[in-house]
Amino acid sequence: MFLFSLHWMLEVTCCGFRVNVYNALLFQPVIIAAWCSLVFGASIMQDKDLNEYNPSGSSTSKFLSCSHQLCELGSNCKNPKQPCPYTVNYVSEDTSTSGVLVEDILHLASGSRMAANSSARAPVTFGCGSKQTGGYLNGVAPDGLMGLGPGEISVPSRLAKAGLVRNSFSLCFKEDDSGRIFFGDQGPAGQQTTSFLPSEGQFVTYVVGLESCCFGSSCIEQTSFKAIVDSGSSFTFLPDQIYDRVVKEFDRKVNATKASFEGYPWQYCYKSRQF
Repeated sequence: MFLFSLHWMLEVTCCGFRVNVYNALLFQPVIIAAWCSLVFGASIMQDKDLNEYNPSGSSTSKFLSCSHQLCELGSNCKNPKQPCPYTVNYVSEDTSTSGVLVEDILHLASGSRMAANSSARAPVTFGCGSKQTGGYLNGVAPDGLMGLGPGEISVPSRLAKAGLVRNSFSLCFKEDDSGRIFFGDQGPAGQQTTSFLPSEGQFVTYVVGLESCCFGSSCIEQTSFKAIVDSGSSFTFLPDQIYDRVVKEFDRKVNATKASFEGYPWQYCYKSRQF
């Protein structure tokens, strides 16, 4: 069992962290202690000991073999018993990670007063990277990424399959830049929801359907599209033809003087003290 930092694609680093996990049957919160803070760029962890995970230093770690059902690249292996390789290519240009898949135990301790002494051991699968490209070479996620996607290998999916929590999670932030991640959280009963859509027939990324882009009560025609909810993207990207419609409508409605800034590619910048 290791003390380590978690870095989510939401640019959050958790050190000595607090994570709430809700039991699927008893609805009692299971908690790992954790606090999170926002991070920026490559310099974020220069003054911290990251305590990198080492499979050989954990008595409960084991490599997934190429014959394992979660090994997508198993057909490329020469021997079905060798460690399962993985490769992930990200939307960011030329950014990828590759290595081998490892399974280890995530220790969950209950935060409920009624079950203060209860605990759970949850097996989770993750990648131990040996080769990184693109943004990872520039200091992005120096302490790794936690997989929170809808795929079978993600942490929420594995916890749910083990019967520990519902297959859901929420990540919340406070004004002081701290935050918590809740596994199995269902949220308030009255909250609004939207359905996820499959991508090429599979639920491997968080895809939602946008009906239209609106300014107040006025909506622009023919601006529906499918969008990927990606916490690792710093900006919101729109399809070119929809972007043109949106910025032109915004420029028409905004009450501010247009401005240009040398060295920046933005076409629609404004001088204004208040919007």
